[in-house]
Amino acid sequence: MSEKFKKKLKRLLKNLKRGLKNPFTYLMILILALIVLATYVVYKTETKTDSGITGLFDAVWHTIVAVVAAYYDFYVKSIPGRFASLVLLLFGMALWTVIIGKITSVIMDIQSKNNRGLKKIRPMKGQFLLCGWRSGFEELLETVLRSNPDITPDMVVLVNNAPSQQIEQLKENLEFKSVKYVAGDFSDAETLKRANIETAGRILVIADPGSGKSSQMEIDSRTVLAVLTMKNLNPSVYISAELLDEKLVEHLRLAHCDEIILTQEYEHSLLATASSGQGYSNVIKSLISDDSDTGIIVSSFPQTYVGKNYKELEDFYSKKGEDKILVGLLLNAGNYQLMKKENLKGSCNEPLLTPAASYVIPKYSKSILVYTNQGKNS
Repeated sequence: MSEKFKKKLKRLLKNLKRGLKNPFTYLMILILALIVLATYVVYKTETKTDSGITGLFDAVWHTIVAVVAAYYDFYVKSIPGRFASLVLLLFGMALWTVIIGKITSVIMDIQSKNNRGLKKIRPMKGQFLLCGWRSGFEELLETVLRSNPDITPDMVVLVNNAPSQQIEQLKENLEFKSVKYVAGDFSDAETLKRANIETAGRILVIADPGSGKSSQMEIDSRTVLAVLTMKNLNPSVYISAELLDEKLVEHLRLAHCDEIILTQEYEHSLLATASSGQGYSNVIKSLISDDSDTGIIVSSFPQTYVGKNYKELEDFYSKKGEDKILVGLLLNAGNYQLMKKENLKGSCNEPLLTPAASYVIPKYSKSILVYTNQGKNS
């Protein structure tokens, strides 16, 4: 006996035992037994009358019509036959009530689990996982969608432990109606599997304060643990993760996180530049606008420029006459697995601003461009 067959047999016996413990099973057996008994009574009594039932086939057909369609195909004449036919009619209605009730219950249970994020989402490919929850999440989700024109709401999967009422309130917004939701700890492997992480394209992990009682170190530690788990389940997925403190940056790098966002560091830098009164904060805000058509953008260039000088790429963009200026290169654009496979040096997605004109453009580079206002001024 093969191991596969043993497992199937064991699963079948387990399901059988579970079914025997269910009162619904005994109710169904009782109803079916009474229907069979009533059919036998009709067969034994009506074959002796001129009702039209001449054999077992007619008696069974009479039962099927009475149970399924709730009417009689034959005019029964004997008292026992009429009583048995009434039983068939009543228990047929009872049978359908039980079946429909069970089906409705299963459908409602599935819908309830879907709404509460307890079911595994349908198979997808290239979905965007947004892990974590915090105040102002709706605005964050709106900005993510606006900044990524290639991502539609039905490709977004939320993974968090937010109260179900807040998720329901979020999905009341028609823009987010098709967003998927998986409830649970985003650092837990089983939760991530329900979100089909194996086929995910990108993941954004935000610092989740949870109940609000966790320290910054605890929040960041959970982020590191989550990234480790995610990379273990899908080594090729691109992960951006937010840290509150730079103490765990090295741990996140060792977890092969593709992009690390130090929120508080950015906030402090922005406040510091604003304090100078030179308008730096306005410049930064313009450069990192969430509008995909303004500020800094990262774009691919023709692969024929790989191995050529940076000056030649500058000339390429100048000749195109577009409202963009080349300000640098993004080196090793991709993810950690690509770097490991190709034995690339440096960091993943490492920016190199205004390199020398003679700088040789390496493989897996992308252009860093800044939109100009030439089009507006013309």
